[in-house]
Amino acid sequence: MRLVIASPRGFCAGVDRAIRCVERALERFGPPVYVLNHIVHNGHVVEDLRKRGAVFVRTLEEVPQGSMLLFSAHGVGPDRWRHARERGLRVVDATCPLVEKVHNEARRFAERGYEIILIGEAGHDETVGTMGWVPPDRIHLVQTPEDAEQVQVADPGRVAYITQTTLSVQDCARVVSVLKRRFPAIQGPPREDICYATTNRQEAVLALTPEADLVLVVGDRESANSTRLRDIARSQGVRAELISDVSQLDPAWLEGVRVVVITSGASVPERLVDELRAWFLDRYPGSTVEEREIREENMEFRLPREIA
Repeated sequence: MRLVIASPRGFCAGVDRAIRCVERALERFGPPVYVLNHIVHNGHVVEDLRKRGAVFVRTLEEVPQGSMLLFSAHGVGPDRWRHARERGLRVVDATCPLVEKVHNEARRFAERGYEIILIGEAGHDETVGTMGWVPPDRIHLVQTPEDAEQVQVADPGRVAYITQTTLSVQDCARVVSVLKRRFPAIQGPPREDICYATTNRQEAVLALTPEADLVLVVGDRESANSTRLRDIARSQGVRAELISDVSQLDPAWLEGVRVVVITSGASVPERLVDELRAWFLDRYPGSTVEEREIREENMEFRLPREIA
């Protein structure tokens, strides 16, 4: 067996920052520290932080008045900020700076009188938060080229688009192409909204998939960027599976397989990839392991001033 381990993989700067926010808050203020929604979309990360005193909630009503609260990396709308202030909560904002950039774009376009089309996944924490910054009648969510063909706006001359940060680069480009054809005057963000980490991980999968008999993506099903990696590999005609950890690996997948490409989503701890590598080396003695770096990453985000 030959294992090809893709790089970059695993934690992006926004996820790393969000996790450090919870850890620092626990160190500085002690448990419990409340987190609205999962800090990142990875069950292993969430469970580790829960054991250390983080309490994950779905609504602000679950947080006792005056408590410490963190907003997750996916960001929230202004209504959550208002509600938190009304309850006297001490807030640490762990929103990824690249998600916050999209929020700012949404506000600016809305303030300039544009109707906004958000390319994103319905119900995803990030899209829900982004849509909260724009009046409901001024923003439309589309996910596919078919959605883009159907969306209607009041004034085709005053329309703009923004995107979720964890989309497939190729799928997003197809949607944007439809929007530009239908609305020639459409405005877009000054710089692409899909984050560098999403782009880099997708680029690595595209580069390495042609060598593979099987692609294994470590990541949760809730993780948009992880599911995109699996889908991109499948789009190249190669079998690809998404597993949360080595316990979900089905040995039957390996029948006739000689080359396995392994990667992981942007919210996945490196230890889960290490455990998968160890499983292969134990089961297939003499296997080779090759680390393949497609793009160098050295991005780091500062912690919020409240806990820096």
